Amino acid sequence: MLNPVHLRTLIEVVNHKSFAMAATRLGYTPSAVSQQMTALESTTGTTLFTRGAKSIEPTPAAVTMVRHARRVLTDIDTLIAATSTPDLDPSGKPLQELHLGIFPSLATYALPRLLGSPGWDQLGIALRVHVGEPNLSIAGLRHDGELDLALIFQVGQAGLAWPAQLERQWLGDDPFRVVVPASWKIEDSSTVSAEQLANMPWIMHHPGTSDATVISRLFSAFNIHPRVVAYSDDFNASLHMAAAGLGATLVPELAMRQAPEGITVIDAPEIRLARSIFALRSPERTNPKTGVFMDKLAAVLGELSIEPKRR
Repeated sequence: MLNPVHLRTLIEVVNHKSFAMAATRLGYTPSAVSQQMTALESTTGTTLFTRGAKSIEPTPAAVTMVRHARRVLTDIDTLIAATSTPDLDPSGKPLQELHLGIFPSLATYALPRLLGSPGWDQLGIALRVHVGEPNLSIAGLRHDGELDLALIFQVGQAGLAWPAQLERQWLGDDPFRVVVPASWKIEDSSTVSAEQLANMPWIMHHPGTSDATVISRLFSAFNIHPRVVAYSDDFNASLHMAAAGLGATLVPELAMRQAPEGITVIDAPEIRLARSIFALRSPERTNPKTGVFMDKLAAVLGELSIEPKRR
């Protein structure tokens, strides 16, 4: 008998032509995905992939199976929805599910405020949250994805792209701050030149990431070639390493909400960088609660001073 879990995994593998990418999307390990596909081939008696040293290619049989699997899985989801007990709000009214993709720092610092805000439990929303980097959330908005709304960020022209048919709403800019150890005895909000920045030890993003590329270009424009003492893509970790005296770092304002003691924020006129926050949604997925959620989110971001500038 065919396993619906294996069919869902097959769809992801065929979409991405990669066991590793399918594993990331589904929360499995690559070996687990490979084992599922081997089991599916055994059940159907069909070869689904041509496996190379570093790549896989779906066979025509796999493409045909995916086409039918989508219909089968839709019917299964419909059956489950029709026979399951819906979530209810405090008054006993059914809740409308809203599947949200959100990047980690927004989930850490803004989402708890939204869920704890007055009137949230009266909005009739059953939130289903998928925390991940922007590229994963964008993938979840594609025609076979499960997301209704994706909250993503873009740093400069960092190479992040999304399908043209997605509707985009700019929510505001989240400026980066230059953070140094308090033990360096630099006064808060002191103005520091590019030459002084160049002589500091730095905590930077891993090379090759979109943020690292943008920051590297910005530094190079002012002839700043940082002496890197640590690589970290986690802003919380970077802040704590700075507090411990390891080096200076760039951290967005949003992540400064729970900054540890032992740091100083300085002003570097040459370093003007922000990440733009966007909401993306597909016009093919109409969820009546999306607008309600966005209104509530805008209010929370306004409290955090992450809001569009007046034009």
